[in-house]
Amino acid sequence: MNQTTLCQAIKNRSLVQFYYGLGNEPGYRKIEPYMIAYNKSNHLCLSAWFLSGTSESKEGQGWREYLLSGISSISVLEQTFPHPRTGYDSEGGKKYHKVQCHF
Repeated sequence: MNQTTLCQAIKNRSLVQFYYGLGNEPGYRKIEPYMIAYNKSNHLCLSAWFLSGTSESKEGQGWREYLLSGISSISVLEQTFPHPRTGYDSEGGKKYHKVQCHF
């Protein structure tokens, strides 16, 4: 299950690569996973720091939200990350609720 694998990666601070099939730019993404929670539309999603790969926004590295329903082919990488990025709120802030797991 995507959620279990991603929560374990969050706990271990492991980088993750996956295929994201939603949006206008489907493709592989490499990310730092931070939280799985429900967004304002009540969709279960992953809040992550985008590192590289296909990007619909073309804005480079930064915060992204991925619906769990669009994530497949998950690879948990051996590389880890040490601390949260600026702007991270472990309680979800105003954007997320019903946090399932977090950094």
